[in-house]
Amino acid sequence: MTTFTAPGLSVDSATTVAESLQERLSALNDLHLTLKHIHWNVVGANFIGVHEMIDPQVDLVRGYADTIAERVATLGFSPRGTAKAIEDDRSWGDYSIGRDTAQAHLGALDLVYDGFITSHRAAIEKVGELDPITEDILIGQTAELEKFQWFVRAHLESYTGELANAGRTSETDAAEAARSAG
Repeated sequence: MTTFTAPGLSVDSATTVAESLQERLSALNDLHLTLKHIHWNVVGANFIGVHEMIDPQVDLVRGYADTIAERVATLGFSPRGTAKAIEDDRSWGDYSIGRDTAQAHLGALDLVYDGFITSHRAAIEKVGELDPITEDILIGQTAELEKFQWFVRAHLESYTGELANAGRTSETDAAEAARSAG
């Protein structure tokens, strides 16, 4: 428990915000690792395009993790950026696709972004009334992550506006659907 926090924020509110941010920090660290895993394991005809598209996402997500960790520290708490923290905070499964085609990885990554963005939006809702500064940070991050998801979906979308992985609820199923459609 901290004895200080940012001016104008109660210790109780800061505790709630910091706990929410810790989960987001672990999720960002996991997303960064997932993106690098895809970067290293993508193969096939669209390899170079996807390989190069992922790197800016990795860099931005790493920066987001740093911003969140620094916000936790600003609130008077100690951010945990370890593998154990990811494991402890995780409410999601490990990325399940290994070496596979660009389409397969993009189909699965779309679901990863669905889950991540949904949970970032939930954090916005949770901290919004308590700390508008943290809310603003999360809103900005979510906007960019939604844009990255649009980049991913552009590879999965047909000319009729349908996604190749539509209706799939597991990464494996989404990858298979995208692979088959691509």
